[in-house]
Amino acid sequence: MSHDTITELPDPSGFGSDPFTNVLRYGARKLIEQAIEAELATLLDAFAGDKLEDGRARLVRHGHLPEREVMTGIGPVPVRVPRVRDRTPGTDKIAFMSSILPRYLRRAKSVEELLPWLHLKGVSTGDFSEALAALLGPNAKGLSAKTITRLKVDWWADYEAWQTHDLGARRFLYVWADGVYFKPRMAEEKQCVLVVVGADEYGRKELLALTPLVTLPTAMHCRARDGVRESAQSWREVLLDLKRRGLKQDPKLAIGDGALGFWTALREVFATTREQRCWLHKTMNVLNALPKSVQPKAKTHLHDIWQAETRAAATIAFDFFVDAYGVKWDKAVGKLVRDRDALLSFYDFPAEHWKHVRTSNPIESTFATVRHRTKRTKGCLRRKTGLAMAFKLMMSAQKKWRKLDGRNRLPEVISGVEFRDGVRHFQAAA
Repeated sequence: MSHDTITELPDPSGFGSDPFTNVLRYGARKLIEQAIEAELATLLDAFAGDKLEDGRARLVRHGHLPEREVMTGIGPVPVRVPRVRDRTPGTDKIAFMSSILPRYLRRAKSVEELLPWLHLKGVSTGDFSEALAALLGPNAKGLSAKTITRLKVDWWADYEAWQTHDLGARRFLYVWADGVYFKPRMAEEKQCVLVVVGADEYGRKELLALTPLVTLPTAMHCRARDGVRESAQSWREVLLDLKRRGLKQDPKLAIGDGALGFWTALREVFATTREQRCWLHKTMNVLNALPKSVQPKAKTHLHDIWQAETRAAATIAFDFFVDAYGVKWDKAVGKLVRDRDALLSFYDFPAEHWKHVRTSNPIESTFATVRHRTKRTKGCLRRKTGLAMAFKLMMSAQKKWRKLDGRNRLPEVISGVEFRDGVRHFQAAA
């Protein structure tokens, strides 16, 4: 038996066999296979009506060509191209020639910029056409309308299947909710989706609901934010659907902005769930009611409230803000005071969880990417495709969501242990 005595040195290009790079390569391979399969399906559909005299199909799948590696910006990626068999006699036969991956392609064009960007963004199928155009050039024949349409159908099928997946085997302690607005194409209207994200008993965050609502003219956007579109009935349907899918036990805490519709529905469907208003939304709402000249100072004073170590210190900072700004800008202070108790609910939960439950950031930060992508591709999107794209981006982002800190505290939250100022409270012995 021979032994290899050659010492393997690190790749000078920087692409070693680290697990992260392997994940990127695997993602690249899956994306290329998906694109080629869509292209092949288009070819087979075009000749689906051609039959032999005995009734058999003229064109059928016939295995794959030998696997080969294509050098990319993240190292070599193994790929396989499917083959077809034309059963008609003669020499004039149909062959499958992929424009996505030409037969002798060994090095991808423009991949230095494309694949790292594509996969570090979560393999966004929403940028599929743009990515492949950068890979093969603007005239790539594989980017036909039929190919892209087939992929969009796949996105929508995945979304519909996900909407019915069972939640009964999990216990979700925290939920974040928000109504998110984005414009999926160049039209004078915005699309609204109701989004719910949950954190389970292991600290893992998961997308639970992504429900579209009827679009309204852009001019009505501000009214929609006040609850015209995010109605209690709309949120009630979303929450009842979560319960139908298995979310039987009330979450311990719900985090969201001041939209009245959500909180009304929450009290009806999950009556024991505590409420935490999002400090990010509240800060923006209060500052918008103040003159720009005082906004920097007011923002600092608002931060003093929710960054206080104890509820008592937060109460002092809260009262100071009311006294300092209430005389001149009572409208701004009113926005803060009306949610006083709900803004400070997080003090009754473990301090390790505060950074997660003070805002609805898991939704806001993720949908910032959705808005960016839909804006960039808005010329080719319909509402249905925009929703499917948003779903794909959310599912990709979900893989990178950070787990809750202090996961050892979650069993205590489940069992109803009392926390005061983020610390477990022990009853004094009689």
